[in-house]
Amino acid sequence: MGSGLARNLAKAGYRILLAGQNQTKLNELLVSIKAATPGADVEILDCSTEASWEADIVIPAVSYHVEKEVAARIKDVVTGKIVVSISNPLNQTYDGVVTEPTTSAAEELSKLLAYSKIVKAFNTVSAADFSSPLVGGSIVDCFVAGDDEEAVETVSGLVRDVGFNPVIAGKLPSSRTLESMMALLIGLTMKNNYGWNVGWKVLHQ
Repeated sequence: MGSGLARNLAKAGYRILLAGQNQTKLNELLVSIKAATPGADVEILDCSTEASWEADIVIPAVSYHVEKEVAARIKDVVTGKIVVSISNPLNQTYDGVVTEPTTSAAEELSKLLAYSKIVKAFNTVSAADFSSPLVGGSIVDCFVAGDDEEAVETVSGLVRDVGFNPVIAGKLPSSRTLESMMALLIGLTMKNNYGWNVGWKVLHQ
């Protein structure tokens, strides 16, 4: 998901700072972004701390089990900044979450980064949707949740710019439902052979 998000953000004109431990994958991502968007403003920095210090919005594209480690590295440089939680705390069989019912990955991240503005987003869409956010003639909905209204609006703009339809789900505790929604979507996809270009859509009149 993280690579697709980076590609779409670069295509939308955002400056992208990449950081991570796998330099080979980062180089491959840089090349693919440049190939798709020749004028993209993207570079690789030496470490996540440096990248987070320079960035206005930080998106840790990591799995839930290493989120604590990443938070510890960037904690001192993300005060007052928006940090987008995209991870899902899925169990090994992908049919549920490992977090307790009274919390979520996003809420746990907010405890680790108490002085940052944590917003949940992009976790309810599949990686394939970044290549084609239009499924069955409809733009896939991407749910956004957070306690800071201005931060939620900013992230909703990111969602829109990368091709999805933002739907504000509520405060950060709504992440508990959003994270379980991905487990449900994976289960439905596997049971019904939907393929991975699948997503949620709220229909109304």
